[in-house]
This record gives sequence, structure tokens and C-alpha cells, in this order.
Amino acid sequence: MTELTTIVHDASEIVVGPGTDEPLERYENAAIAVTDGRVTAVGPTNEITDEYPVENATHAINADGKSVIPGFVDSHTHALFAGDRSDEFAAKLGGEQYQDILAEGGGILRTVRAVRERSDDELLVNVLFHLDTMFAHGTTTVEIKSGYGLDTETELRMLDVIRRADESHPMDVVPTFMGAHAVPEETDADTYTDRVIDEQLPAVADQGVAEFCDVFCEEDVFSVEQSRRVLEAGLEHGLTPKIHAEEFVRLGGAQLAAEVGATSADHLLHANEDDRAALTEAGVTPVLLPGTAFSLEADYADARAFFDDGGSVAVATDFNPNCYSQSMGFAIALACVGMGMTPAEALIAGTHSGARALDRTDKAGMLREGMPADMAIVDAPSHVHVPYNFGVNTVETVLKGGEPVHRGQR
Repeated sequence: MTELTTIVHDASEIVVGPGTDEPLERYENAAIAVTDGRVTAVGPTNEITDEYPVENATHAINADGKSVIPGFVDSHTHALFAGDRSDEFAAKLGGEQYQDILAEGGGILRTVRAVRERSDDELLVNVLFHLDTMFAHGTTTVEIKSGYGLDTETELRMLDVIRRADESHPMDVVPTFMGAHAVPEETDADTYTDRVIDEQLPAVADQGVAEFCDVFCEEDVFSVEQSRRVLEAGLEHGLTPKIHAEEFVRLGGAQLAAEVGATSADHLLHANEDDRAALTEAGVTPVLLPGTAFSLEADYADARAFFDDGGSVAVATDFNPNCYSQSMGFAIALACVGMGMTPAEALIAGTHSGARALDRTDKAGMLREGMPADMAIVDAPSHVHVPYNFGVNTVETVLKGGEPVHRGQR
């Protein structure tokens, strides 16, 4: 007989996931029972506790007055980095453009130099610190990209550190290879594209850590054709495509994502109706990153247009030295205020749709029976308080596989 691990009871609300007739499937005055790390039952407290008595649970949590939501799935981050670029934030506020900072050797290239100078252990300490912060804010699954190495040795080092982070932290960490993140100072885009394809990708495949291959398809970075070559080569090595697309200009990255069957196309600030239709038809998940628009003082992606065209979106933090926020709660608040999403739409975008962007809908993003019991207890009566109480971490307790791993103080 399986042992009842955890029961969370008397919650004002438990959000299960996307609803059929309503945006959310949710229960009021609810409880959730967990055995062997997975959701056994969820529903009204009196029904659940009759079948699964509180006194039989290893962990019994009274969530009176609180909301229980699926753990956030942050499907786009560059959380492994070194160095400090706060001065660039100040420079942007003074009117300097990001592309100009990059052209002057700042931006990504500055972080590349810092990462190359750090030991693997130093990089691991850095990323574990950030994972602790994300976890405390309710994220239970996170994607982390390489891409601050831009040479074979450092890209492999980064992926190995990401692997070690996954093994040593409660959070599930999803590794993405992004050697085509920028063009190194000592070469040009065509030559470096060849290096990514001929040198880096075979080594990454042999290492066996990365699951996805991403590329920054952008003006003055990698063209559509260069991006296509990288992603198709990645596919040949067993890596699923992802793509940074239409962030600063509309270049054609969204159409490329549809053509190569990418799991996600990310940013999409300048995607148009044709791009939205292509992504929806191809089953590519659009990942919108409102924190990036906020930090760059740029226009937000048009989330409502994706919904109106019959699609859906994921929301992620894009946490990196240029968008320094580890909080999915803040990203969800920006999705509501900056992109016109409802709290229910934004919550689904940060949980179930995020899992879809990582090919993990069977492992994360919902609290249905049989799913891993990854959840956050919000110190408020409704999920609406996540964006409503913006600028504050509303998460009180985080459970991973039903185990209460983090308890905050509110």
C-alpha cells in the first residue's frame, strides 16, 4: 500500500490547470493529496480528507485563506552567467541602445569574457544562488541556456555546470545549448556559424547533456539562413530546435521556427499575423518575455493577438544580466499589465504553457491526478493576488514532489 506523503487542506482555492469551459479548473475550500510524489486526488476538502485523513499524512499543511497553484515553469532563462552589468542598465536609462552596447563589446560579449574567466565551481555557486531565489518565488522547473562561452570548451563547461545544478538542486533544470547566442569578437557570423555546426554541435551531442538547440535569429547577429543551418544541424544531432525570433526587428525567425518544427519561438515583439498563424499551425509555442520589454523600455509583445488568432502563449522571465529578474510572479504581473492578459491566462502561461514550451506537459505545469506534485502555496486567497500584489513575493511554501522544500516568511 502506498503511503500518503502530503495533504494540503482547507485552501481557499486550488488551481489544477487549464479548464475546459472556464480558463482555469479550480476548486474552492479545497485539498490535495499526494502519494509517492504525485497528485493522488484534488477536490473539496471534506471529500479529500474523508478518503485521505489528515492524520495519516507525513506532511499535513493547513492552507486556510491561501491559494495553491502549480509550480511555475520558467521556460526561457540564461541563468548561468558571471560578472555584473548594472552599469549597462544605467546607460540604457540614459538613452544608450542595447545594440550599441553590444557593438562596443558590452552586453553578451562582456558576460562571455566573465564566464570564460570563472572556474566551473564558481559558475555552479552562481547558478545555485539564482535557483534558490527562483525556487523561493515558486518556480519548480526552469530552462537554462548555455551561450556565454561561444567556444567549444566553455560551452561544454556551461552545459556540465547546468547538469550539476540539476543534480544538486530540488528544482528540475532543463539544459539548452545556445552556442549561436552572439558572434565572438575575433570572427564573423558566417565563420562562427560553421564553428557551431562543425565543432560545437558534435561535441555537445557526444557530451549528452543538452536537450534543445537555440539560436539568436536577429539583425546583425544570425540571419535566417545561418539560423536554419544551426537548427537543422542540431536536429541531426538529436537536439530539438528553439529560436529567439522577432525581438528587435521582424527578420523571419518565427516562420523558420514553424518550418523546422521548433518547440518554441521566443520574444516575438515584432511578430505579425502571418507569423502567429504559422506558429499556431505548426504547434510551436510562443514564449513571451515581458521582463525583457520592461528592462529595454520596449513595446510589449501582442499577447492578445495570439489569443484572438486561436493560439496560446507561454510567459517566462528571460532572467539574464540584461533582464535581472528571477521572479515569475513579476513576469506574470507584467503579462497582465503590459500585455493585456487576464490573471488566469497569465497563470496558465507561466505553468502549463511553459511546460509545453519544454515538452514537459506530462511532468510539470498542472496539479491533475497522476502529475508530479510540484506546487506553490500563495499567501493570499486567490491566484489573482500573484499579479495584483506585484513587486512582492506572494509565495509562502513550495512543494517539490509533494515534499515541502521551501517555507518562506510572509
